[in-house]
Amino acid sequence: MISYLIKRLLLIIPTFLGITLITFFIIQLAPGNPVSIKIQQLGGEGIRSETISREVIEQTKKMYGLDKPFHVQYALWLKRVVTFDFGDSYKDHRPVLTKIKEALPVTLLLNVISILLVYLIAIPLGVYSAVSPHSLWDKTVTLILFILYSLPSFWVAMMLIIFLSGGEYLNIFPVIGIVSIGFEQLSFWGKIGNILWHLVLPVIVLTYGGLAFVSRFSRAQVLEVIQQDYVRTARAKGLSERAVIFKHTLRNALIPMITLMGTLLPGLIGGSMIIEQIFSIPGMGKLGFEAVLSRDYPTVMAIAAIEAFLTLISILISDILYVVVDPRISFEKS
Repeated sequence: MISYLIKRLLLIIPTFLGITLITFFIIQLAPGNPVSIKIQQLGGEGIRSETISREVIEQTKKMYGLDKPFHVQYALWLKRVVTFDFGDSYKDHRPVLTKIKEALPVTLLLNVISILLVYLIAIPLGVYSAVSPHSLWDKTVTLILFILYSLPSFWVAMMLIIFLSGGEYLNIFPVIGIVSIGFEQLSFWGKIGNILWHLVLPVIVLTYGGLAFVSRFSRAQVLEVIQQDYVRTARAKGLSERAVIFKHTLRNALIPMITLMGTLLPGLIGGSMIIEQIFSIPGMGKLGFEAVLSRDYPTVMAIAAIEAFLTLISILISDILYVVVDPRISFEKS
């Protein structure tokens, strides 16, 4: 297993380089650039575009390093990444790493709560539905979850704002940010409660779709495993239904779910972009969205690099969890 892990870790390096190179190239192909946006801002401040000389354009390109060839720009970026320096933002000239440090905890808190709720609720629902298929419970849960899965998240978010956040009906939950005015004066538990109160609606919107998908996925996997011969044998031996389900059935059904869980780490970073925009939450999703609009290449590349690294690490963790769930899997044989 150790040799397998070493090979996978070494394979991460060229894969990471390939992903970041393609991402860097695609960003360069995108219409617009920081120079044109800067000139538009100058024009919006009262400076006519015809008065902006070629020298100003060239100076702006040189300031951003856009006057260098593509491969040189990528090499310089890669050199900084090795030292965990993602450069300065083109938008406000702040260090990109500082902006990520400010936004990352907010997004992690939001997504970790949502993912925990999804799996804590969805897997028991799926297992129970699989144990009693085609029952009234199974049909009712299936109908409700399919309805939830078909609802667009942005529409649900807007409906919650209208009905519960001071739209036309109730004004129960806050709708902007994650803290209230005067947050600093609150006690420790008051601050915790204030943050959680702000996260109620975003967490609901992030949870319901994943809840429906994971529940149906776990139901399908348990139904497939429960029909295997070794499950019938376990029942024939006189084992309790609880032991048959949780020791023999669920454990084997978890293997495909582990593959699904491999997408969780990168999803923690960018999985809430739309929701963060709607609720004005200063997280990674909102940061990435604004960076794309302003052609803030260092910020976009930093987020893309983090996403790529987390994706590769999550795949490696999934492979390790396969052995934990099913010791019969051997890396040496593969």
